[in-house]
Amino acid sequence: MIPFRTKYLSADPAGLAQAADLLRQGQLVAFPTETVYGLGGDALNGEAVAAIYAAKGRPSFNPLIAHVASVEAAHRFVQWSNQAERLATAFWPGPLTLVLPLREGHGVSSLVTAGLDTLAVRVPAHPTARALLQAVDGPVAAPSANPSGRISPTTAEHVRAGLDGRIAAVVDDGPCGVGLESTIVGLAGEPTLLRPGGVALDQIEEVLGAQLHIHQSGDLLTAPGQLQSHYAPDAPVRLNALARQADEILLGFGPVDCDVNLSADGDLPEAAANLFATLHDLDKSGRPIAVTPIPDEGLGAAINDRLRRAAAPRG
Repeated sequence: MIPFRTKYLSADPAGLAQAADLLRQGQLVAFPTETVYGLGGDALNGEAVAAIYAAKGRPSFNPLIAHVASVEAAHRFVQWSNQAERLATAFWPGPLTLVLPLREGHGVSSLVTAGLDTLAVRVPAHPTARALLQAVDGPVAAPSANPSGRISPTTAEHVRAGLDGRIAAVVDDGPCGVGLESTIVGLAGEPTLLRPGGVALDQIEEVLGAQLHIHQSGDLLTAPGQLQSHYAPDAPVRLNALARQADEILLGFGPVDCDVNLSADGDLPEAAANLFATLHDLDKSGRPIAVTPIPDEGLGAAINDRLRRAAAPRG
């Protein structure tokens, strides 16, 4: 028997039309966003969403983000608020996810929300993602297109390396620009930073005119990306390293002596864009990975969040 191969689709009108048809048929299609490649399935189709969990091996209590083409599309599924309007005006389309109460009659599969009464929703900025969402004309549940707990994909090749034969297709439109998942802000109660990401905390607080509550490790899981061990390579990861030990590969930031540097100039956006692709490459060596200190500010907070999860003990 010839093994099934995940199909590459180009990001032209014909390729996007084929991708949209597959999604409407309940198939899974990976596509680029400005953050990472997402693994898309029809958020209104419970079987399609179950297939996302199966393909990723993702824990069922970890909610998914629903991607939509516009603010108006988001209104169809969640209860909007003044705070949501302010953040959407400032950061959508873009790498910000809002968690809001579900609207009555929303139709979203409970597998997307992991049984919660809120929905994580985002309007991506990537033109290919937006064109695909407009063609589908419905919410697309799309976690990162990688096996659960593994390094997030920033190229179509990363997607197929992890999910080949598990999903129908991947729309190939080159590497992602931001390279980190979206920031997630909960607005179902007290405004809360649920996950740092592509939009910095201080930018969000400036728009809202108030400080955000910070999600704590003991709080209930209410949004994607809150598992402690997540985004993990096979190799062990050691943080805040000042020098190599034994057989380690040293991953650096800024003007340091290292094997690979996320940004020799100390540029946090560059480091963020390079993070997952670099971890993919280093993981292929099979050697332990040590990481030099990275400033815990702006996008550095999101980078450190991902690295802490990569270094967390695995049960």
